[in-house]
Amino acid sequence: MIRLSADGAAASIERAVAVECPVAIEVDGFGYAVMMMTPERLEDFATGFLLTERLVDVPGDILAIEPFAADTGWIVRVTLAAHLRGRMHDRIRHRTSDTSCGLCGLSGLEQIARPVTKRPPRPKASTETLFATLGTVRAHQPLNARTGAVHAAIACDAMGAVLTAAEDVGRHNALDKLVGMLARDTALHADFILVTSRISYEMVDKALVTGIGLLIGISAPTSLAIAHARAHDLTLIALARSDAMLVAHDPHGCFA
Repeated sequence: MIRLSADGAAASIERAVAVECPVAIEVDGFGYAVMMMTPERLEDFATGFLLTERLVDVPGDILAIEPFAADTGWIVRVTLAAHLRGRMHDRIRHRTSDTSCGLCGLSGLEQIARPVTKRPPRPKASTETLFATLGTVRAHQPLNARTGAVHAAIACDAMGAVLTAAEDVGRHNALDKLVGMLARDTALHADFILVTSRISYEMVDKALVTGIGLLIGISAPTSLAIAHARAHDLTLIALARSDAMLVAHDPHGCFA
């Protein structure tokens, strides 16, 4: 690569580039989706993706996850428990998802409104904890430190300690990876999730699947994200910075 300076100077440099490639999700032999993503932690991603798609209810509903490299990307073959196989046919997609949208290509608008089976709990973290945690986020983004091109989803306990984190070129893929990590490791007891992106409807929906009561984003929320959080009592904080944050919805009065 060549680095250009404002003074007209040019210099050749080496720079790490984030990997982006197609990852095909096959469920019980059927192509379900193709995601453009960073091909890391694919078992965690597949678990989170199937949970947030409502194709499974718990990780134990997944009998097998088999990722393997193909000529042009990756394929992840998933086998579901027999009693759940009808769900895939109800929600099968014929589309290619990109890094900005995870709802593209659904066969009907009614499928966007997917059930949320439980209300999220009251967050335990304090305002002071949230501000302190924001100062540690960069330390948990090693891939972004090298490339400057990926999003992160980070799970923290009530004291602000980072339990686990996931990175991906797609913000919703990063969150699916985190959902899968939390679901597969029941020893992790997260109080809130922080995402380094805007908060859309889908990001709220994925957070609701985790059963965690607080979602924080460093960018702004959309109208549907706020409405979805309000409808299901999810505490939502946006535009989170080291000196200020926007409380978009606080059903429990935790941050008044």
